[in-house]
Amino acid sequence: MISVAICDDDEKQLETISALLTEYQALRPDVSMRVSGFSSGESLIACTKSVFFDLYILDVLMPGVNGIAVGLRLREMGAAGEIIYLSASRDFAVESYQAQAFFYLLKPVASDRLFPVLDRVAALLNRRQTEEILIHTPGGPERVALQDILYVERVQRSMCYHCAGGKAVSSVSLRVPFQEAVSSLLKHRCFLICGASIALNLRHVNAVEQGVAIMSDATRVPIPRRLGAQIRRAWMDYWLEANAT
Repeated sequence: MISVAICDDDEKQLETISALLTEYQALRPDVSMRVSGFSSGESLIACTKSVFFDLYILDVLMPGVNGIAVGLRLREMGAAGEIIYLSASRDFAVESYQAQAFFYLLKPVASDRLFPVLDRVAALLNRRQTEEILIHTPGGPERVALQDILYVERVQRSMCYHCAGGKAVSSVSLRVPFQEAVSSLLKHRCFLICGASIALNLRHVNAVEQGVAIMSDATRVPIPRRLGAQIRRAWMDYWLEANAT
């Protein structure tokens, strides 16, 4: 089940996109969606304080908080769901990348342009739901979805997995070097080791500044200054590749 939030201040647009999603599911019986509609960015943000969605379909030009600002706020809150922007203008396409948008579609939106994007989103979410890591904690084994991990750090002799929503999972004491301990994560191109004790999930990186990576929940993770340019380049390359596939 894919949970979808549609946000548009135009009621007719909400109805149109909802109808397209209903049509899409009829054509893709293997894809199930639960759709919620919001008429303002403020109402969506208020709801997201207690519920995260797998997919956000956001109008860009809305009164009050516009779609770009909504996307940025969602990322600050730890929302890892994909974002599809809808707009009558190309003017905000570059800004949409700041919110790690999956796609930017021009209105009016029709099935021949929306459905291929939804196919890609559904395939991506399906892969993510099956990608987990098993962490051996002092209280027993615990499974964590890879998409939920923001970054991993070595804390004394343990691994601490910092996850979306403020959750942190600590492993039992390490018996191997840090790089070996995160080797299963490094098989996924979204993870990057940064120095001797940090591994970042590039998907959750919002910015790379001097000596710090700013994560989607606004956490500032210290990184080696000498590696700043290399990490920034890897982060940019990741998003360029992700949006090209």
